[in-house]
Formats: sequence, structure tokens, C-alpha cells
Amino acid sequence: MGCREQSEEGRAGHPATVALTKAGADFTLHPYEHDANAQAYGEEAADALGLPYDRIFKTLVAEVESGLAVAVVPVAGKLDLKAFAAALGSKRAAMADAAKVERVTGYVVGGISPLGQRKQLPTVVDSSALEFDTVYFSAGKRGLQIETSPKNLVDLTRAVTAPIAKTG
Repeated sequence: MGCREQSEEGRAGHPATVALTKAGADFTLHPYEHDANAQAYGEEAADALGLPYDRIFKTLVAEVESGLAVAVVPVAGKLDLKAFAAALGSKRAAMADAAKVERVTGYVVGGISPLGQRKQLPTVVDSSALEFDTVYFSAGKRGLQIETSPKNLVDLTRAVTAPIAKTG
């Protein structure tokens, strides 16, 4: 895979790519044309890149008793809030307010990367990610995906892995 950056965009140094580069992690950037009218950003990325929905992971932010936390789940599924809370040792979780998420992470909704956030938040990566040699997730901008190993994702976010996605 190497540290290939397939566009001028990648060389600009987004916080997520900076984190990967600083760690010496292999990754590839995959730009695609973002449709400003798109509502389902993960599905849009999968369709644009010709990938199955279980191979691209979306970054969601939820509130647990201790504060905000990050969930990384396949686009093919939905976040199981109960399982997510349990993975973090909490009793409950609820999706966080979008404006608060943008302020805390430094990213806009639809382009939130699990890497390079303003503040390191507790993170849970759905265990299905471990089934792949590489996974895709937002590079921190709509229209740009990172491909890297699940190990890089888990290690750099200091995540725990757990079955936090449900189908449907």
C-alpha cells in the first residue's frame, strides 16, 4: 500500500493524514467527487469508490456518562448504542449534537475522521473491521477516504474493538 497520496489534496496535510504519516503508517488516499446534495456520506463514498458498504467505515460521535466518545462502524450497519455504551463501561449512550461534535473534533459532519481530532476521544471500532486487510474511513473531508490496515486505525485511535454495529 505504501504512503501513496493520489492527489494534490492529500499533500495538503489533513490532521488524519498527518497522524498516519507521523506514526509511519502505510495508507492510501482515495479522493472522489462529493455531491453537495448527498445525505448519506458513507454510502456516497462507497458508491463513488466502487466498494461494498461493509468495507467503508463511518465515524459517529455519541455521548456516554463520561462525555463524548467515537464509534467507527461499517456504512452497511447502524450503531448499536447499547453495545457501544457497554464497550466503554457505560450504562447508556445517545448520539451527540452535530454542532458540538464539529466543535470538539474539528471536522464537519460527513467528513469526521477517527484520526487527528482536536481532542483524543475514547474510541470503539466495530470488530468487523478486523476481518479485512485494509479498511476505508474519512480522511477528515467530504470526498476523501483513507485506506489503511485495521491495526493502524485501532492503534492510532487507542481504540477498543467490540461488536457495536447492527444491521439495518
